[in-house]
Formats: sequence, C-alpha cells, structure tokens
Amino acid sequence: MKKSGVLNSHISKVLADLGHTDTIVIADAGLPVPNHVAKIDLALKPGTPSFQEVVRVVSEDMVVEKIILASEIKKANSSQNEFLTRHFHQEIEYVEHEEFKKMTEKAKVIIRTGEITPYSNCILQAGVFF
Repeated sequence: MKKSGVLNSHISKVLADLGHTDTIVIADAGLPVPNHVAKIDLALKPGTPSFQEVVRVVSEDMVVEKIILASEIKKANSSQNEFLTRHFHQEIEYVEHEEFKKMTEKAKVIIRTGEITPYSNCILQAGVFF
C-alpha cells in the first residue's frame, strides 16, 4: 500500500505512465468528456471533492511544465484563476473555452471533480524531472 502521494490507484497509474508533453485534465462536474478519453470520476456530491483539492493533490505527484485554462475563467471565476496563478509557477496559457474543449480530446484522462463553479477546469502538461 502507498504511504503518501495520490492513493487513488487509477490516478496514480496515469501519472506514472505520463510522458513528456502528455496532458491530463482536472475538470469541474460539467465539462463534457469526449467518448474516447478515459474518465476518472471523483465527484461525490456538488462541491466534493473540490477542484482546488484535486489540483493540489495531483500537482504534488506530477511534474507539470505548463497549465492551460479557458480564458473565460478570468472574468467568470476570478477566484479559481487567482488560486491557479498562485499555486503554479509554470507557464499558464489561456485559450477560448471552445478551443479548451477541443484540446481535452488529446488528454490521457479527464479527472472529474464535484466542483460546480464555472470554468473550474485545467489541462496539465507533463514535464520531466531531469
């Protein structure tokens, strides 16, 4: 049994299998999941687990070189945008929400949270630790 880090076996395996520039998505409860992309559904009830909680845990166990957000988050959910800009010191790229949804089609997995605030979604691009 793992002692620390991500205990969810599905997430842990995805993170271990990531290569440089592969992407994962951490999503709110409403983001559509393309049929061919794996989904790990953590949602238990509205708000649980929160987007921020999942971002914190996953990013502690993943080498992240880039973060991609929908540009709409700046106005529609400034508190989540502020959290993400404080939490990550890596490059943050903003794209229109429709483009964001297209980009999710190339993700290795979408991790669905119970978050119910608008645009609480991010694409995390894997880096390397060496």
